[in-house]
Amino acid sequence: MEIFERILGIILPVFFSIGIGCVYGRLRGPAVKSDMTAVNRVSMDVLCPLLVFTALAAKEFDLVHNATLILAGVLISLGSGLLAWPVARLFGYDPRSFVPPMMYNNCGNMGLPLAVLAFGAAGLSAAVALFMACNLIYFTVGVKILESGRAKSGESHWAFLKGPMMLSMIVGVIFSAAHIPIPAPLFQGLKMLGEACIPLMLFALGVRMLDITFKSWHIGLVGAVVCPLAGLTIALGLDQILTMEPAQRGQMYLFAALPPAVFCFMMAEKYRQEPDKVASIVLLGNLAALAFVPLGLWLGLH
Repeated sequence: MEIFERILGIILPVFFSIGIGCVYGRLRGPAVKSDMTAVNRVSMDVLCPLLVFTALAAKEFDLVHNATLILAGVLISLGSGLLAWPVARLFGYDPRSFVPPMMYNNCGNMGLPLAVLAFGAAGLSAAVALFMACNLIYFTVGVKILESGRAKSGESHWAFLKGPMMLSMIVGVIFSAAHIPIPAPLFQGLKMLGEACIPLMLFALGVRMLDITFKSWHIGLVGAVVCPLAGLTIALGLDQILTMEPAQRGQMYLFAALPPAVFCFMMAEKYRQEPDKVASIVLLGNLAALAFVPLGLWLGLH
């Protein structure tokens, strides 16, 4: 009961932020869409990369100690995508809309605070390792899926490394591995800016929810179930193969049970890849987290 109350305390603010965005969008009318385009661009190009960089460059992050956990995160993200692909084909969904959200779960704005609540302050380092693994897969394989079937831009296959999120992750890993110090005032300023992207993403999702049609709820319900079930299925297999500390094992199961990330909606909007359907997957997925996150915690702590 106590765990459920803690999870509820994390999820309710998420839906409160989404609701505020929905109300604001309703009051402002169609003009709000152009306003949010600029906000989303700032979030994806500046704020979100800073969130990733500061998480990896923090003193608490230990790259070597969390190597096995990072591997588990990579395999869960990839495996979830592989399991989701035939589901998309079965229901007639566009894989570019359905598969990427299955690979990129809410390991940032939901996973990090949940990890601290479940495993204490020491659990933040492991949660950051999984956050890095999930970003690595999404901004390589996931983005390639989003780009598939579109007009070729003439860019190199390695052009994705120039993206703000990938650059911030690469630089963050370098700072972590080399133990490069960052002046405390500068680091705190960067961290404050990075954390600002979390409520902005939730607010933008609320605005977008006004465009959701009834047809979108079907793909939303399927995605809400497939994402955590696919992740937990892969985690159960990895639990038999990989050797991890008890706390790391618990983190793996918590990570596997998380719903699709809000950021998936923003990327779908950027690529104009059925953002209303992706928004439905994200919203219903986070609601379903009330059931699947406790299951992941139980498996990890059992």
